[in-house]
Amino acid sequence: MTSQLPHDSAASPRRRTVVLAAAATAALAPLAFTGASAQAAENAPAFLHGVASGDPLPDGVLLWTRVTPTPEAVPGSGNGPDTQVLWEVAEDKGFSRIVARGSVTASAAGDHTVKADVRGLRPGTAYFYRFTAGPTVSPVGRTRTTPAHDATTPGVRFGVVSCANWEAGYFSAYRHLAARADLDAILHLGDYIYEYQTGGYPEAKYTVRRHEPAHEITTLADYRTRHGKYKTDADLQALHAAHPVIAIWDDHEFANDAWSGGAENHTPGAEGDWAARAASAKQAYFEWMPVRASVAGTVYRRLRFGTLADLHLLDLRSFRSQQTKVGSGSVDDPERTITGRAQLDWLKSGLAASDATWKLVGTSVMISPVAFGSLPAHLLAPLAKLLGLPEGGLAINVDQWDGYTDDRKELLGHLKSRNIKNTVFLTGDIHMAWANEVPVNMATYPGSGTAATEFVVTSVTSDNIDDLLHVLPNTLSLVAESAIKAANWHVKWLDMDDHGYGVLDVTAERSQMDYYVVSDKKKADAGSSWSRSYRTMNGTQKVERVYQPVR
Repeated sequence: MTSQLPHDSAASPRRRTVVLAAAATAALAPLAFTGASAQAAENAPAFLHGVASGDPLPDGVLLWTRVTPTPEAVPGSGNGPDTQVLWEVAEDKGFSRIVARGSVTASAAGDHTVKADVRGLRPGTAYFYRFTAGPTVSPVGRTRTTPAHDATTPGVRFGVVSCANWEAGYFSAYRHLAARADLDAILHLGDYIYEYQTGGYPEAKYTVRRHEPAHEITTLADYRTRHGKYKTDADLQALHAAHPVIAIWDDHEFANDAWSGGAENHTPGAEGDWAARAASAKQAYFEWMPVRASVAGTVYRRLRFGTLADLHLLDLRSFRSQQTKVGSGSVDDPERTITGRAQLDWLKSGLAASDATWKLVGTSVMISPVAFGSLPAHLLAPLAKLLGLPEGGLAINVDQWDGYTDDRKELLGHLKSRNIKNTVFLTGDIHMAWANEVPVNMATYPGSGTAATEFVVTSVTSDNIDDLLHVLPNTLSLVAESAIKAANWHVKWLDMDDHGYGVLDVTAERSQMDYYVVSDKKKADAGSSWSRSYRTMNGTQKVERVYQPVR
């Protein structure tokens, strides 16, 4: 498969016009990081969906908001007049030192979402931003630019999340990340929204709260409405207001187990044409997310954090071949791909050319090989359900890189043959936390060595093993974890029960993932606690346990 090479965000970007202001014309009172819109007259424009920033660069950042110009202009409605929205960026929360401002028109054609690609800022600097529509001022957001491309930086720290199912629980993980002042950005590895109908996943009797629309989303209006519902969540708004977010999509931004020509959760005819549905999902995503499209319709792109780290972000849904059947043997077919030819070449060349100490790769599905066939039958069925696989006798997860072994073999062989060190895959999707060494050849590991390491974060709320079995955590799952590790020596740690987030701390010496869990995803005020930490030291391609978090 082919595609254009995307815009490389690590290269010098095409500059856009920004208006630099010497001073504020009227300093407004500081606004707190809250999800509530500022007070305005009845029927005046409102900012009901918070503010956000994303894809930071050394000299700029992408700002986002959504204005509701009139009460009937709800997401997906197509209603509401064109509305002029002003944006401002300042060095201080009180906006007494404004450094950039401009305006953009919000219209029904873009679901009244607003994006401003601001440039002309200083590298490695925190800024505050806000929007104004008529008499209404938005909440204030805080963002941060990246270090200069050639700058030596002592460290970079990311919050890492994936798989946030509205109906499965509350987004308290986001609240705890929003409260941290030590993060440079949030890395969201996919499944930001879910497409199912109410009660579709999880079952209705286990639903914590209902999403909108109640039916499975298939049209542009549906996807817009669902994105809008998610962005009414106060914890999600707090996360976006506190940190720039760097996001990629996985399947549920479209439909379960999506591939280039369809999805497991798409019925042609009854649910329309797949190409039209996917186009609608992508349009709504780019409208509602603070993400730059590297090429129209894709999210693979590259960001740089000084000479310390390059971040390569993948799109593993738009170009992949259809998932094959377990045991069919076609997982090794060189004609089948998870990346598409152009994206794989782009990734290989970017990794080889990188002069950064660390090569971080954001991948929505796990690249480490995993065999599941040794599990007892009573655990095999729920695990198969969680992974979307046939119940009984499964050996691999064909939705992951295990189902596309030729692409993986080529990529890992490239890392080995070019002696590319310090590649760390950062992964979501599987609703479990893992710390893995990525073997060059699983059959001969550890003798064949490792090509990279991988840190997988668990879900924010989406169901895992104990949720599906409706048992207490750390009971039956312990048997499954032991069996998986026994069959997969490169898996150094596995948590199949908890929900939460990760904090990745990168220095010249090591990359360390601290895993945090929330006390109860079904409680809006759930607490958060550190669970475990693993790191990979510079030059080793090995994973080792650490007995305390960075912070």
